[in-house]
Amino acid sequence: MNGADRYAVFGHPVAHSHSPWLHARFAELTGQRILYEARDVPPGQFDAALVDFVAAGGRGLNVTLPHKLAAVVAADRLTARAVRAGAVNTLSVSPEGLLGDNTDGAGLIADLERNLGLSLAGLAMLVVGAGGAARGVLPVLLDAHPARLAIANRSPAPAAELAARLAAEGPVEALALPAAHGPWDLVINATSASLAGERPALPDDAVDGRSVCYDLVYAAGPTPFLRWAAARGAQRTADGSGMLVEQAAESFSLWRGVVPPTAPVLAELRQRMARARRS
Repeated sequence: MNGADRYAVFGHPVAHSHSPWLHARFAELTGQRILYEARDVPPGQFDAALVDFVAAGGRGLNVTLPHKLAAVVAADRLTARAVRAGAVNTLSVSPEGLLGDNTDGAGLIADLERNLGLSLAGLAMLVVGAGGAARGVLPVLLDAHPARLAIANRSPAPAAELAARLAAEGPVEALALPAAHGPWDLVINATSASLAGERPALPDDAVDGRSVCYDLVYAAGPTPFLRWAAARGAQRTADGSGMLVEQAAESFSLWRGVVPPTAPVLAELRQRMARARRS
């Protein structure tokens, strides 16, 4: 597309990403001219790939696993929500350098509250994982005034470090994964286990009939975590497709200064995913 601005998503793996289609739809619906691609960037190669992308005229990036912490270091400036998260999922290129933002939290809250109709205040929440994805959503979950918020991780030290950093912002604690006994009102899987066909080793009593279980990963079918939660009798399960659309819209707005509609795009995405399940 001649004269179009260039954008991309960097991740590993990234072949499953719907981001190129999403941003193409946002551009179509808002009359913007962009080119957007997915690039598989292995660990350790993020900085070099970023330099090449900017040198070739790239205007902005989405950043997914495993590069959200590397993007913090690469950014020349950070938005307030990226500072709170300690992770970056969106980079914007300007003459002043690279601006790092984090739209994950805003995307998750929009999906939970607007799309799924949940009321978050007063809930007992468990976030599984302590990497870049968890860092992006924990501050906004604290803003929702939970009764309790725990971080459970396979390696306890990162969860304890993250809880200590957020302690002044609300009732947050760290738990070893096998000790995350519940039941919890809201359980969010912020690990990448689902991408490998695995699930976090939570105790069976973490989930019961009151629990809403949410996987930040999206897939053609229910993830291993969501299948386990459904078998435990969870009240509701949802994958990260709604969050994907909402956080992408935040990124698009940052880059283009236009807020794209999300409801019709999310409906189309779910239709695409349903067709993929049937094929």
